[in-house]
Amino acid sequence: MTTTDAPTAPATDGARRTRVAVVGGGANVEHDVSLASAAAAASALAPTHDVVRLTIGRDGRWSVDDVDLPVDEAVAVIAACDVLLPAVHGPHGEDGTLAALADVIGVACVGSGVRAGAIAMDKAVTKLVAAAAGVAVAAGRVVRGTGPALDGVPLPAVVKPVASGSSHGVRCVTTRDELTDAVEAALAIDRSALVEEVVVGREVDVAVLRRADGTTVTSPPLEILHAGAVFDTTTKYDGSARFVVPAALTDDEARALADAALAVTDALGCDGVARVDFFLTADGPVLNEVNTMPGMTTHSQVPRMFAAAGLPYAELLADLVAGALARHRAPAA
Repeated sequence: MTTTDAPTAPATDGARRTRVAVVGGGANVEHDVSLASAAAAASALAPTHDVVRLTIGRDGRWSVDDVDLPVDEAVAVIAACDVLLPAVHGPHGEDGTLAALADVIGVACVGSGVRAGAIAMDKAVTKLVAAAAGVAVAAGRVVRGTGPALDGVPLPAVVKPVASGSSHGVRCVTTRDELTDAVEAALAIDRSALVEEVVVGREVDVAVLRRADGTTVTSPPLEILHAGAVFDTTTKYDGSARFVVPAALTDDEARALADAALAVTDALGCDGVARVDFFLTADGPVLNEVNTMPGMTTHSQVPRMFAAAGLPYAELLADLVAGALARHRAPAA
């Protein structure tokens, strides 16, 4: 990670502190994970920022500090803040929805904008962009049903919803019956499913941070060690997986991963911080997916990676807020 000066904390000498609306929850399967990310981010920012905590319920209803509010009043609360931090993973949050809200009401927003969020949320489209940028991807197809839609799919295969996160609905299958069941399960979460070839390689993540001072840095690589065929939801959160950061890589491997991560995030137009997940194969990195609002608890991959590089969690959050303000104040291109 390239070293730059840490962000300056908001004034504590009587000047008004930056007011940040932290939104968690969300009307999707990642609701609980998003609540955890929002709570951690709000607590880390509270000593140096004025934090307003908002929650989107599973039913889409909004609340502020546990008080239910009509959506128009919740939007007014956000409009009175300087920055929106949308710690909502998955659809109706990470997919550019909340970034669009911030854009419409004229509030700075942490993370990627509407276009990058929407594209990166779609795993199939992300891979089209990555391949065009010269980054290797797994072969696969998008399906909206079973039966003839699955004719000719080679096995084994990995099945996942096209637009979901936290590995919900991800399964590795070896038989036709398993394939059909897995696609049906994925389609219960999303309207489309992605069926991919199985890629054999080490699972290594790299985070890309676009800082308030305009520099772009990559984190130390993090390797995920687990016993299952895929890093599914259960394995992700039951504590059985082990994260190794920095991953034991050669200089050439680390450079190839960093270059691929930068190429993909540049092509997508990501801002703030994004986590880029790869399989490191004998032939080099193969993209798995991109997360434009990755898990942001202190135990999540991205904070672990930057902590290993000497950037503490609270400073990472403060830098993201400062970066959002800097982009918001910059002249339109």
